[in-house]
Amino acid sequence: MRDPREGFLAFTAYRYGIQLPSHTHPAHGTTRVLACVTMELYDTARSVRVTTVLSEDSTMSDADTTETTGDLRTPIVAVLGHVDHGKTSLLDKIRGSAVIEGEAGAITQHIGATAVPLDVVSEVAGSLVDPTEFDLPGLLFIDTPGHHSFSTLRSRGGALADIAILVVDVNDGFQPQTEEAIRILKDTGTPFVVAANKIDTVPGWNPNEDSPVQQTYEAQSDRVRSDLDEKLYELIGELSDADFSSDLYWRVQDFQSNIGVIPVSAETGEGVPDLLTVLMGLAQRYMKAEMEVNIDGPGAGTVLEVKDEQGFGTTLDVILYDGTVRQGDQIVVGGKNDPIVTEVRALLKPRELAEIRTEKRFDDVPEMQAAAGLKIAAPDLDDAMAGAPVRAVGDRDVETVVEEVEAELAEVAVETEEEGVVVKADTLGSLEALVNALEEAEIPVMSAEVGDVAPRDVAMATTVDEEKHRVLLGFNVEVLAAAEQKAENEDVRLFESDVIYQLVEEYETFVDEREREQKEAIFENIVRPARFRILKDHTFRQSDPAVVGVEVVSGTLKRNTPVGRIEGNELDRVGVVKGIQDQGEDVDEARAGNRVSVSIDGPTVGRDIEEGDELWVDLPEKHAKVLEQELAEEIPADEREALKAYLEIQRKRDPFWGK
Repeated sequence: MRDPREGFLAFTAYRYGIQLPSHTHPAHGTTRVLACVTMELYDTARSVRVTTVLSEDSTMSDADTTETTGDLRTPIVAVLGHVDHGKTSLLDKIRGSAVIEGEAGAITQHIGATAVPLDVVSEVAGSLVDPTEFDLPGLLFIDTPGHHSFSTLRSRGGALADIAILVVDVNDGFQPQTEEAIRILKDTGTPFVVAANKIDTVPGWNPNEDSPVQQTYEAQSDRVRSDLDEKLYELIGELSDADFSSDLYWRVQDFQSNIGVIPVSAETGEGVPDLLTVLMGLAQRYMKAEMEVNIDGPGAGTVLEVKDEQGFGTTLDVILYDGTVRQGDQIVVGGKNDPIVTEVRALLKPRELAEIRTEKRFDDVPEMQAAAGLKIAAPDLDDAMAGAPVRAVGDRDVETVVEEVEAELAEVAVETEEEGVVVKADTLGSLEALVNALEEAEIPVMSAEVGDVAPRDVAMATTVDEEKHRVLLGFNVEVLAAAEQKAENEDVRLFESDVIYQLVEEYETFVDEREREQKEAIFENIVRPARFRILKDHTFRQSDPAVVGVEVVSGTLKRNTPVGRIEGNELDRVGVVKGIQDQGEDVDEARAGNRVSVSIDGPTVGRDIEEGDELWVDLPEKHAKVLEQELAEEIPADEREALKAYLEIQRKRDPFWGK
């Protein structure tokens, strides 16, 4: 059986840009693998030069050689993925495994987050992680149920999460929310790994609880391995379609430009050691400098949610990513109108897991240090916004901190226009993401705010000029009953979704359908350009009405259309086409190339019109303008030709005709 350490040695070597000799195997005790490499490591906004030594018996971590002078906080990990693909189950498994492996109370349950200390990561990962070779204190998983914790949250101009896990069901592959997450990851340049979940559902799978994935993979039958390989490579293909190069993480040679795919089972725990190992390795290697914080400095964080809590009133669920916040601290919070200046009345964290069901849900603590999830109780928080910054003032001037919060809010300020759609979203970050998506689709936004859809939002949507903008787009928000009723009464269209691009696509589909209906209505009522020739020996009746055989040269000839003959640069109207027959059957119109008989009310054949004459539809100037400026792409090429020729004739007399 293959030694499971082989993949991890390969992972480490490739992570550091080292090519292992083909004969190298970690189980070969006599083989020493020595490699010194100097390389540039790049990601979204930094480059670090490191020298790495990989030697016999090394594990994947190899502590970063860059020196740090401050305290190191825990990396913040967000979990993304489509509904039902196992995000919550995976977090539950990580939490559960850690509780089993760790001492009682080793897992710290935070508000909206779970902290897994390094020693517990090491216990879960086994020999894959040597805690003495890591400086970072562990991992903090954001796990607010149902919350768009990654896509909607920001910290100082970037994503709140330092790294992300994209959970994908190996059986389902990419789904709408998966594609949404991929777009956001791409836009923010956030490093991520893919957890290919539910490997235990492959028919014939023989589970090995909580084991590393290569170990359990080797224990499967050839057929099961083949089935899993097929599913994994379909997933890798979908990532490729999204412009991401990826492979199973132990095969990746360059993690700077390739995404590692980690097969896991949230049900059996298989692959969870690998997932924690890779997350710790990536954070240690690439993010150590960014994890440096001044623990004693004033706290800085981001609001996850604004909640009413019995006994405390309006509270904030906050992810603290820098410094320390204490009871009694003066804080500044981003509000719907202006920043809120208030004082921390209580800092709350959930009781430990063993006590979670007791009546007292929270413990009151004197202070919390980054990185952490906590609940802040303070006065005057009613107008606080999810996704907004939270800053402890400390020994600084409060006005300076207010300006700092205002500057961060300005980064997500939405530019609105006088005409456009009304937008509501659950947090500042999601509002920003939605408005950006609308801008990309060239959809103007008249109003954009955080919060549920209220009657006043519907009233705002009724003030637009264009019918297609008489809509309200709501992302991950509730529509109040009174607002729903008002929208129905006022004929305002509501669009709701928890997937941004679906919301945009639904609106675009609505606009396309509305425009198509409008064009169809215009086509029904507009005079269409056409010219036709009276055929020789095809006079069936001379007058009252004249009935003649004609050939349509170009355009569309319709019933009840005035027609005339061009004399110089003038059209001399001769009558109105009252009826059209094709082989004895009445029809509404005749197209270019058709030979039909027409009845023309007004002229007499031989006096007003002659066989061989070319007649034109008498096109009203307003209709010509609409056809040229709005419908030119909608009409057939021969009809455009007839329109162009008619306009040329009219504009010889009046250059501005139809403009």
